[in-house]
Amino acid sequence: MAETVDELTVEYMEGDEMTVKQLDKIVLTKGAWATLIYRYQDLDRKTGEFGADKYTIRRYQKRNGEYNQRSKFNISSKDQATKIMAALSKWIDE
Repeated sequence: MAETVDELTVEYMEGDEMTVKQLDKIVLTKGAWATLIYRYQDLDRKTGEFGADKYTIRRYQKRNGEYNQRSKFNISSKDQATKIMAALSKWIDE
């Protein structure tokens, strides 16, 4: 597991093959509880190509010097991400 927020990632390898490729991450909060949002792509095993961009928000708790994932929310499409942004913008502007 990761000891620092900078080490946290959603990249995933199965053997020598990367099946989840992280494109970017933004740290929303740091500390005993860290919140990060990631932009990533999943490997399509049929084509061998990475698919459309996806997004996920992850919460980690630091215990005994290591961050452990406690929760996640996956945003499965750009359309869903756009709707979330619109709702947040509306509420913030009120």
